[in-house]
Amino acid sequence: MSLSAQQLELLAPARTIEIGQQAILHGADAVYIGGPAFGARSSAANSVQDIAKLVSFAHKYQVKIFVTFNTILHDAELEPARALIHQLYDAGVDALIIQDMGLLEIDLPPIELHASTQCDIRSVEKAVFLANSGFSQLVLARELNLQQIQAIRTAVQTPLEFFVHGALCVAYSGQCFISHAHTGRSANRGDCSQSCRLPYNLVDDTGAVVAYDKHLLSMKDNNQSNNLLALVNAGVRSFKIEGRYKDMAYVKNITAHYRLLLDEIMEYQPSFTPASQGKTQLFFQPNVDKNFHRGQTDYFLNGRTQDISAFDSPKFIGELIGTVCNISSAYFEIETETPEATLANGDGLNFMQKREVVGMQANVVEKLANRRWRIHPNETLKTLRELKKGATIHRNRDHTWELQLNKPSAQRRIPISATLWNDQTHIHLRLTDTNGCTGSALTTIPIELAKQSEQQWAQIQDNLTRLGNTEFICTKLNIELQQPWFIAASHLNALRREAVIALQAQRLQQTPRPCRKAETQPPMQYPETHLTYLANVYNQKARQFYHRHGVRLIDAAYEAHEETGEVPLMITKHCLRFSFNLCPKQAKGVTGVQGQVRAEPMVLQNGTEKLTLKFDCKPCEMHVMGKMKKNIFKSPLPGSNGLPAEAVVQFMPRQNHPPVNQA
Repeated sequence: MSLSAQQLELLAPARTIEIGQQAILHGADAVYIGGPAFGARSSAANSVQDIAKLVSFAHKYQVKIFVTFNTILHDAELEPARALIHQLYDAGVDALIIQDMGLLEIDLPPIELHASTQCDIRSVEKAVFLANSGFSQLVLARELNLQQIQAIRTAVQTPLEFFVHGALCVAYSGQCFISHAHTGRSANRGDCSQSCRLPYNLVDDTGAVVAYDKHLLSMKDNNQSNNLLALVNAGVRSFKIEGRYKDMAYVKNITAHYRLLLDEIMEYQPSFTPASQGKTQLFFQPNVDKNFHRGQTDYFLNGRTQDISAFDSPKFIGELIGTVCNISSAYFEIETETPEATLANGDGLNFMQKREVVGMQANVVEKLANRRWRIHPNETLKTLRELKKGATIHRNRDHTWELQLNKPSAQRRIPISATLWNDQTHIHLRLTDTNGCTGSALTTIPIELAKQSEQQWAQIQDNLTRLGNTEFICTKLNIELQQPWFIAASHLNALRREAVIALQAQRLQQTPRPCRKAETQPPMQYPETHLTYLANVYNQKARQFYHRHGVRLIDAAYEAHEETGEVPLMITKHCLRFSFNLCPKQAKGVTGVQGQVRAEPMVLQNGTEKLTLKFDCKPCEMHVMGKMKKNIFKSPLPGSNGLPAEAVVQFMPRQNHPPVNQA
């Protein structure tokens, strides 16, 4: 079952099932996780058996489990992919997040499909097409602004998903080939080498240096905490946290942070409801500044701004603590920014030395007068010889705060009511949840009056509300016994356990399973008739899909080429001309190191590597140019008479297309 128009879904990442379980306890309405293969994070794989365990845990709270299946697939991988999808469906997985349209042309179970952000959904036309082609949820491009999201929401009824927190790819997702061009590791195949985090020089065609040794393609991290209500009003219904490589503490903290924010929205707008059940109780105060981040930005959501990039360092500097005010041979002292700031043994501290982050661990800290602290680092002061009086100190590891998250830091409970009554021969117990699901049990013990009625009432209350490690909490107990009958604690416990099992079974039975959305008939025409390598078509089934939707010319994916001419290796909304005030819409004639800086062409340099920058001002995009490869896609194509494919292939009309298995 897809999200309703009034449900808000908090979608959290999980590298492992243990992290997934904690995401659920800390408030996630859905969790996305990698399976054994074909996920866009190759080092975040999980077995089908483990995913089945996570599904069983999640469904207690009606939390959904999505599996990332968002790489492009070679022809030889389609059959293993099909077999794995059937296994995932049998394991109870609620949906697949996919990029490769070839999957829609093979025999799939009726599992719900979500269009990955790798599908590059940034236009109304693309969103409408995918919404009519069998997708139940659309993961929008991170670069969209509120007006663009609203326009898509107006055009489609399919639930929209949007990234609200975590690392940002500088390129449009699915439109970056630098990693594959330079290392053979394809981002579209789940193995990105993150060339965007490297330092570069930016020079013009005269050799004038605009920027030296800067991380020019490295973005700050996404943080939409202040924009959630605006996103709700624009039509977003699923709020996605990035981080399938992130650790347990990150997932706990960030999930809890957005759970509180969404709950606050729903408190003031009760027409919106959470997409799962259970109330989360936190045992710590979430703080987004405590986890790794490269600085924070809301990116393009409210329009283009200067402050979106992390040019100085892709590392985590952390929260500002204070300034060095004294240095000795064994320790240094700092004055904190605020009186409330505290330090602890084991804290991770750092300072900037030129463009490098120099880290250290506080071995022993001593509180001095006022805002002054003495720090004995693990490293010797000789090692930290660049540390000077007046240096700014940041903390990127709060040891005390981390200890809180190493313990149980949240619990999640579903409210239920309990009713106990008797007839002439039996004691009955019925448990009822807020959806009206019930679980009942009865016992045939001999009935006799209690000698101490008040103690008996207290014992009944204690035993029936002691729900322990279950997902339930009893918020209302009705005792409707005709007399204060004596019931042994063992019988009360047995009644409670049996009723809980019955309630759990009915809840699962009455929870509808999401089902694949049917494609509109006749098939909707794709907005274009010619697809370039940017469409990432890597197998015959994907070609068949696009041909069936009216596309006539289809280039092979970048990964299926050998080197030939220069093409965009990255298409990005981030613009270095804008960052350095060289945009025609800003100022003209900015003076550089060697005189007048020419705004175009420009080159990124990293060692011997050179990447030419071209600027497309109409859509306000930057293209990072590099070598294309010669087509080596050798499989025979429909209408090609079995001949090897060329870079552009003319398709002929296809007859008798087999029906797609849809629910």
